Amino acid sequence: MQAGHSLVVSDIHLADLDQGHSISPLWKRYKNSEYFIDESFKLFLEKMREQASASIELILNGDIFDFDSVMTFPNNSSISVSWLERLRGLGSEEEKSRFKMKAILDAHPVWIGAIRAFIEAGNRVIFIIGNHDMELHWPAVQQDLINRINLTINKQTFIRFCEWFYISNHDTLIEHSNQYDAYCLCSNPVHPLVKRGSKILVRLPFGNLAGKYMVNGMGLMNPHAMASYIKESIWDYFKFYYKFVIRIQPFLMWTWFWSALVTLVFSIWEGLLPSLRDPLTVNHRIEDIAKKSNSTVSMVLALKEVHVHPAIFNPFKILRELWLDRAIFLTLIIFGSFQFFSFWHVFISVSYLWFIIPMALLIPIFIFYARSVQSEVDSAQNAAFHMAPLSGKIANVNRIIHGHTHSEYFKQIEGVSVINVGTWSPAFHDIACTQPYGRKCFAWIQPKINSTERYAELYEWKGTFFDLIQSTPSKELKK
Repeated sequence: MQAGHSLVVSDIHLADLDQGHSISPLWKRYKNSEYFIDESFKLFLEKMREQASASIELILNGDIFDFDSVMTFPNNSSISVSWLERLRGLGSEEEKSRFKMKAILDAHPVWIGAIRAFIEAGNRVIFIIGNHDMELHWPAVQQDLINRINLTINKQTFIRFCEWFYISNHDTLIEHSNQYDAYCLCSNPVHPLVKRGSKILVRLPFGNLAGKYMVNGMGLMNPHAMASYIKESIWDYFKFYYKFVIRIQPFLMWTWFWSALVTLVFSIWEGLLPSLRDPLTVNHRIEDIAKKSNSTVSMVLALKEVHVHPAIFNPFKILRELWLDRAIFLTLIIFGSFQFFSFWHVFISVSYLWFIIPMALLIPIFIFYARSVQSEVDSAQNAAFHMAPLSGKIANVNRIIHGHTHSEYFKQIEGVSVINVGTWSPAFHDIACTQPYGRKCFAWIQPKINSTERYAELYEWKGTFFDLIQSTPSKELKK
């Protein structure tokens, strides 16, 4: 499957429509229809069709849909919904994944229409599965999307779904790159299903479960921009709490605590479950992945081997990212101080200072520890860049395109050009959605004049036109 022009877009994060919150209009404001990119995306595809001299291959590089943030529920009783799902969203079983896909597509008819017109004009669309749309692993969910796009039978072959990577024209490896992120990878993209009790579901990584069980219950936090919930100082947290939280969600700390515990339990529980696989179809499954991704069986197996180890096998890392380690440490300080006071109070009458003083002496140790803890999420996400030379060698290419981190760049490492196309998601630094985060970037790979080779450039789409950001990679970086 050859393509003259390839466009790569990542991390759109289409979700359901939030109808507003009775307590505050700021609650999940980023899910309001006024921040949808549908019309802009439609104009983008129309503009690129005008610019390209031949048919286009549009590669939607993961996290196009955000199943984890869907909070719409079925009105009928055909789908059983637990109390936890009512609070944090449906699970990843096939029937529930199909319902979530329907809720997303119902909210974005313009986007679907744009894809339909693009394909009907003779262009192709490749969906690469990311961590937030991992439920696309269900064939029924894929078919529901195809049916909603409503193409003729012949045109339906112009849509393709790839498990975690795609090789375009034998010159570019395109990966969402969550497979290099220990907190967000699909533990086994060849066999993504697990059985929990009587339920068969897609195994979701820790990062998704944290978003599902924690962020879905914290409507003042924008999951697409880390700055909306990770502040630079304690003072910033205090100002945020005083200005918004104390009025809109005063029990946020309790919400965080029990949600973090739920995340911890499900992350480890589901993470340790064995993958469902049929020994009779394993070879066929790998051959199918190779065919869809324009690769070979040996490439599929080799690329799978360079994926990182899931973070759930180190529970302390999970505790640290959830801030539960600090909660446990502080609880132990309070409990230990109380035990010290209680012990002496049995023998002699002592004042409550015997409780306060030990705690006051231990709190500086707690503060020192808390300030020393650094999140590994950023370094985990950036691991994909440093793995580029090896994955490029496996795929026999010298150009790789990533998404996932929401940070666009065009760099070179050990002779391999690496592009990250950033995000088109409704990301904002503030809960009022007045300070946009990131730029709507895309990579355009096009043929050189009088040559069979192609070159890539990084652009920014500005709503009605696009600007070139970078045409060559920045100075080569070493590991």
